[in-house]
Amino acid sequence: MPQPQNEIPVAVAPFKKFLRVVICVLLADRSRRRPALAIVLSAHCQGGRDQAIMPDKDCGRSPGYVIGPVREKFDMRLLQSLVLALALLVGSSAMAQPAYPDRPIRMIVPLAAASAVDVAARIVTQKMAENMGQQIVIINQPGASGLIGAEQVARATPDGYTIGGFNDSVMTMVPNLYSNMRWDILKDFEPVSLVATVEWGLIASNQTSYKTVADLIAAAKAAPGTINYGSGGPGSPQHLAMALFASEAGISLTHVPYKGATQAATDVAGGQIPVAFQGLGTVAALVRGGQVKLLGVSTEKRLPQFPDVPTVSESGLPGFLFNSWFAILTPAGTPKDIVERLNAEVLKALADPEVRGKLEEVGLAPRGSSAEELAIMTRSQLAKYARAIKQMGIVNE
Repeated sequence: MPQPQNEIPVAVAPFKKFLRVVICVLLADRSRRRPALAIVLSAHCQGGRDQAIMPDKDCGRSPGYVIGPVREKFDMRLLQSLVLALALLVGSSAMAQPAYPDRPIRMIVPLAAASAVDVAARIVTQKMAENMGQQIVIINQPGASGLIGAEQVARATPDGYTIGGFNDSVMTMVPNLYSNMRWDILKDFEPVSLVATVEWGLIASNQTSYKTVADLIAAAKAAPGTINYGSGGPGSPQHLAMALFASEAGISLTHVPYKGATQAATDVAGGQIPVAFQGLGTVAALVRGGQVKLLGVSTEKRLPQFPDVPTVSESGLPGFLFNSWFAILTPAGTPKDIVERLNAEVLKALADPEVRGKLEEVGLAPRGSSAEELAIMTRSQLAKYARAIKQMGIVNE
């Protein structure tokens, strides 16, 4: 009958039994080796002929008589036995290692609950968890433009059980606004995959008179600096999108930063803030419920989810485009096989028609990429936003 893989074969069991004693013998100095060696020989003789390491005729004789003639044979056989025993023990231990994942995985999202990335993360990780047979727990850690949550991922044990669900603001915008960053997006993380791009739109409170993008631009030109806009914080994509919009339109707007995109969108719906750029994943329900007006989408073409909503280009600012990312990363040093497993699970989840449909319904475009492709995109966009932020004079507020 074949033996279980995680057990030491019976023929090698004596070596496991005496392993600690033998190691002590080898490490002992010469003055102490004889008595220790004698103990091992005596004990091994008692194991019977099949397990003895010395000739049967010598068993029972005094250790002093036996040690000299047997020393060389003992040392050689002992070395061979140790090598075999250790190899079997190490192999057995390796075979006993549990397959990844063997416990729940935490995904830290350094953004508010119900934000576009949070919505996308919940859709995708639900399918990943189903396929992997292990729970993935979403932990929202908003505030400080995502710096706090991102640092928790960077400092986590790189074992695949803490991963990050980031937008490109955390990855490529915020690092260009802070001089005292406590982590480096290129050194402290391992890219896994670009999951989706988030489509964006310009929303307005129902209490405003704006019906088109052109209406907003005209009002801002008539009263420079008097129209407020909300964002998820300094350096957030909401901040950068409106700054780019204002720059291209030649208008001046006043920035009101919040601690998350969701709160900023809620205040537009409540009438406290007149306008904002938002990821459609954050505001799709508000738009469909008639709680805010969607003046335009910042895409090349109209979106099938909102076929009656014009693009920003059509509605008043030709050529204006903007979107953002949702990507998954792990702490630097995460084993390559775990990164590859996570990447494969992301791609598998995105291949599911139901997952794709749910993402598209809330204004996200499923993507999926290799870890290497995400690394290249991150470096490129980090440099792109460094130039844009400097040119527009955007500073941390």
